[in-house]
Amino acid sequence: MKVLATYSIKGGVGKTATAVNLAREAARAGLRVLVWDLDPQGAATFYFRLKPKMKGGTQRLVGAKGDLADHVRATDPPVVHVVPADFSLRQLDIHLDDAKRPTKRLAALLAAVARRYDVAILDCPPSISLASESVFGAADALLVPVIPTTLSHRTLEQLSGFLDGLRSPPRLLPYFSMVDGRKRLHREEMDALRVEYPAILSTVVPNASVIERMGPERAAVGAYAPASPAARAYADLWAEVSARLG
Repeated sequence: MKVLATYSIKGGVGKTATAVNLAREAARAGLRVLVWDLDPQGAATFYFRLKPKMKGGTQRLVGAKGDLADHVRATDPPVVHVVPADFSLRQLDIHLDDAKRPTKRLAALLAAVARRYDVAILDCPPSISLASESVFGAADALLVPVIPTTLSHRTLEQLSGFLDGLRSPPRLLPYFSMVDGRKRLHREEMDALRVEYPAILSTVVPNASVIERMGPERAAVGAYAPASPAARAYADLWAEVSARLG
């Protein structure tokens, strides 16, 4: 099982939209997909039309007897299995700190269900914390949405620098998100980032109202606007990511 985390230190950059849309694309390709919503806001849980409820909460899940399989829920076709979030995830750092080998705890929970899935997608909250380090210990790659602005550029540099200090860091897969090609700043930042990060993915996800409709539709873009540029962008992004992950 490959583990992909949609991650950024910065919030509001499109992590959850990417996680939900890539999960749909992977499932449509015939893969067995698990989405783990690690954000206490539970946006991915909402999009998948699931109740924000974890029996026993985060403390039970990451405890010594925790079992990820106990929390998995199925969604409508194309079938994606989801570990929903609830507000107890706000204390994830505290409960991980009480666990043995906290930076490996999420990896251990995923390993127990690895034979059931081809890919797991972790939708992560915007932070850099003990929980983040546990994500880094579990993920094969971090898919990092980058809005082509100065602050988003800066947080990518911070993340890259942090990963450089790890013994076995996950692969860093940044890509452009919420892009408005009419803006000179966006075009200039994209040019600069491509020079600084040659491995940045070629797919560009636009800043589009059809993506904002995910809220009222409670679905991936491809489910209600399959011919839209945004839906095509997510399909292209999945093709590029899956090729990188092998």
